[in-house]
Amino acid sequence: MTCKLGIFGYPLSHSISPVFQQAALDALKINARYEAWEVPPSGLASRIEELRNPIYLGANVTIPHKESAMDLVDELDPLAEKIGSLNTIVNRKGKLLGYNTDAGGFLKALKSTESFDPKGANVLIIGAGGAARAAVCSLLGLNISRLVIANRTLDRAISLGKYFSSSIEVSAIGMNDSRLTEYARRSRLIINCTSMGMKNGPAEQLSPLGSTAIQEGSLVCDMVYNPAITPLLVEAIKSGASTLGGVSMLIYQGAAAFELWTDTTPPIGVMFRAAKKALELNQ
Repeated sequence: MTCKLGIFGYPLSHSISPVFQQAALDALKINARYEAWEVPPSGLASRIEELRNPIYLGANVTIPHKESAMDLVDELDPLAEKIGSLNTIVNRKGKLLGYNTDAGGFLKALKSTESFDPKGANVLIIGAGGAARAAVCSLLGLNISRLVIANRTLDRAISLGKYFSSSIEVSAIGMNDSRLTEYARRSRLIINCTSMGMKNGPAEQLSPLGSTAIQEGSLVCDMVYNPAITPLLVEAIKSGASTLGGVSMLIYQGAAAFELWTDTTPPIGVMFRAAKKALELNQ
């Protein structure tokens, strides 16, 4: 029997998860197909329910379903419960388990940037959805100094800041707040957790910040991975900042999900090569 895996999202035309996950399955000769399942919010519940069928090993979950999917599984891993979003579902004999591998994937990607030490840094996070929740949860264990969360809907930014209350100073502002540029200039780490700049997305050509708002020598991370060099990263390069694209986080979180589904060690090198080739072809 050929098993099935896939990714739930809406839209999904930007996704390269099917490419690198299938490459990993093929490399290990696992009899499974990984597919893209574009599902609007109205259809998510019924599609996730289908995962109970023995033919499914599980699924990934991406924008905009990471938070709503939490109520559609039987049990949550403690980290997913703490973060308040999931990105991975595992089928265990008809029981659906929810996990968050975004947080670990983000940390691995950040630590791969050896020249950057987050200790004592002021950090700006743009966005307040599932990816932002994972990033915030990870950062609070890295001895950063101050965290500012900027989001189009201010209430969501405030809610996220309160959810992860800690000993550090956490502020929330709207994207149209006149202080955004000031906070960005003071930040040594800037992370875009929105879909702004994503290929085929509604804001494909836009950057949340211009180069004058980014300090030289800072690190700018963009969780958008398609295109590889997003509009935000273009602005960061102009400013003299270091950059970290979304591919590393994508692969590391995907590898963790792969291990949960298959109980085997994922071939990281194969996944990176397949992802790089897919992005080159998409340019």
